Amino acid sequence: MTVIETYRANAAAQREAAEKTNLPNRREMHERSALTWETMAISAEATVGRALVNQAAKAEREA
Repeated sequence: MTVIETYRANAAAQREAAEKTNLPNRREMHERSALTWETMAISAEATVGRALVNQAAKAEREA
């Protein structure tokens, strides 16, 4: 499992926990946590994308 998949799984787990609780404050806490995990996954994906672009540019310069 990649880091991105782990982050997305954690977000899903937090959303599931939010659905199961009947306490409003706890639900909001889980929803905020899910949003944080999702943001981290998006950031990690962007980092991977930039790394691929940088590798391609470096390979082009060396060719």
